[in-house]
Amino acid sequence: MDLALWIAAGLLAVVALTGGISKTFVPKHRLETMPGAGWTANARAGFVKTLGVLELLAAVGLILPAAVGVAPVLVPVTAVCWVLLMIGAMITHGRLGEPQLAAVNLVYLAVAAFIAWGRFGPASFGTV
Repeated sequence: MDLALWIAAGLLAVVALTGGISKTFVPKHRLETMPGAGWTANARAGFVKTLGVLELLAAVGLILPAAVGVAPVLVPVTAVCWVLLMIGAMITHGRLGEPQLAAVNLVYLAVAAFIAWGRFGPASFGTV
């Protein structure tokens, strides 16, 4: 169980890092033309960058606290925050008629929920 949770957290951290880097450092006018990022056309640049920074923090929060043994409870807290972020993403993609992207967000949500459940419950860092 512990290994599965580490793998899930690692994969989700890569997803968060990738999305965070693109939203934070790629100019908004370029993001608008990228597949799956059409929603940025109707969003302010500051909002897009804020989401990017949150995703970068999520990438760190899913791995670093447990890896260094400082406040490992932040891992499941970060996973819960990711669930909330994915709910917003699913709503956005659903409103834009992008069910495939909403489905991808649902998968990310499920992975984050698994991490939150596992790290708050049966495989919390206090019992491992």
